[in-house]
Formats: sequence, C-alpha cells, structure tokens
Amino acid sequence: MWWILILVILDQITKYFWTTVTNTGAAFGILKGFNIPLLIISLIALVVAIYFYLKDKELRIPLIFLISGIIGNSIDRIVFGHVRDFISIGFWPVFNLADSFNVIGVILLIIILW
Repeated sequence: MWWILILVILDQITKYFWTTVTNTGAAFGILKGFNIPLLIISLIALVVAIYFYLKDKELRIPLIFLISGIIGNSIDRIVFGHVRDFISIGFWPVFNLADSFNVIGVILLIIILW
C-alpha cells in the first residue's frame, strides 16, 4: 500500500507545479462537463480494484498503478472540479501521471490475464 501513497503524492506534486490544462471530462476530453458521473464511476472502479488487490496477489502490481491513478484523478475531481493535466507530447491530448498510471495498470492487467 505504500507504493500507492507514493504514486498518488508524486501525481499531486507534479500537478501542483506543472498544470497547464484542466479537463472536466474523461480520456481525450470526451464527456466534458460530466465530472460528477465520472467521479462516481471512478469510485466504483476504485472499490473493485481494491477488492481484487486484496484478493489476488498476482494482480497487485498492475492494481497499484490503477488504484493510484484512480485516486490521483479523483482527488482532482473532488477538490478542483476537474482533472489537472500537464504532459504534452504534441500529437496526443495533454495528460498527467495519474493517466499514465491507469494506462500502465491496464496494460499490465491485460498481459497478466492474457
């Protein structure tokens, strides 16, 4: 569980110093203005991820990333009413560390469950 705390803190610190864009939607800016429904979906996903984190040791590493990403962006939605993004690589929508943690977690889950 320490890794989750470390990753969430890292996400929040980087957003504090580097935020350039805000997003009230989901990935790629879809569902703009649906902050509350997206927060509810995130919290449900968080409960499910924690359940499997506690139940299946084989899934812990990917779920550490996924839980951290969900918590990081949920903090933003609760505190600021939007997600703070700052990583821009030109051809891709602006994102943040929590988004990256979610992607890493999902990719690792797919690899393990495949």
